[in-house]
Amino acid sequence: MIKNSIIVNPISGRGNGAKLSPLIETYLTKLSLDFDLHHTEYPRHAIQLAEQAVTDGYDVVVAVGGDGTANEVLNGLLQATQMGSYDCAIGLIPVGRGNDFAFGAQIPPALEVACTTIARGKRRWIDVGFVQGGDYPKGRYFGNGIGIGFDAVVGFEALKLKRLHGFPSYIVAALKTISLYFNAPTLQIEFNGTTLTQPSLLVSVMNGRRMGGGFMMAPNGRMDDGLFDLCIARQVSRAGILRLIPRFMKGNQAGHPAIRTDLAAHVTVTALKGSLPAHADGETLCVAGKRLEARIVPHALQIMVP
Repeated sequence: MIKNSIIVNPISGRGNGAKLSPLIETYLTKLSLDFDLHHTEYPRHAIQLAEQAVTDGYDVVVAVGGDGTANEVLNGLLQATQMGSYDCAIGLIPVGRGNDFAFGAQIPPALEVACTTIARGKRRWIDVGFVQGGDYPKGRYFGNGIGIGFDAVVGFEALKLKRLHGFPSYIVAALKTISLYFNAPTLQIEFNGTTLTQPSLLVSVMNGRRMGGGFMMAPNGRMDDGLFDLCIARQVSRAGILRLIPRFMKGNQAGHPAIRTDLAAHVTVTALKGSLPAHADGETLCVAGKRLEARIVPHALQIMVP
């Protein structure tokens, strides 16, 4: 029988993890899964639990939480598999704020359906990204994407909003960020033999499709094509930022003259003037970094899918 390690972040989604944990346990029991359930107790604990689950012989490690929890589990799995030959997949039960990694992997948001997805046991291979720089000179894996600049600051501001949850918190944070982050740093962006030097409002390096619960940074993104989807926005006015937000929500920003999109397996971003606020899967990479380098790792991980 397949062994499942269920890793629940109890504070994910403003406490959704803790609140929904008993219901998840009930669903998984009804589905006759062989599982053990663990709650995280401190930051990066899910990395340790996932690593231990792999070495203990579990077949699937399920992240119950949002993008941050999924990112920690993903890093734990990949760190463990580097040290030995294991056949362990990641599962996702999305109960967090944005759940963008789950969206890109086509994991249903409905709790019972997500549990059923784990029980059915279907897997597929996906790519992951690996980024070095900022607070992670040795590197960190990511499943959904990296946000540099404006969208990173939006994420930082959304975390400060205590009364809003989900996509509305990112909308409010985006409007607030317009007054906080409008002088774009001058960046040198290298990819596909091209060097682009310009004041850039944001650089998005996507393996998935969406950021912030509703901003379609890579509407045509695929997690198994061996390439990042890049979205680069040059400096625009505050009014210009306001006009761009609905485009990102619809995913039609590629037609805007301030936007450049491309595909690449490797990208380096260096701040020539100013600095890089950045996140990977919603987890802070740096508040004021100077250089980030990301590369795709093709078909690095198996994920449970419908």
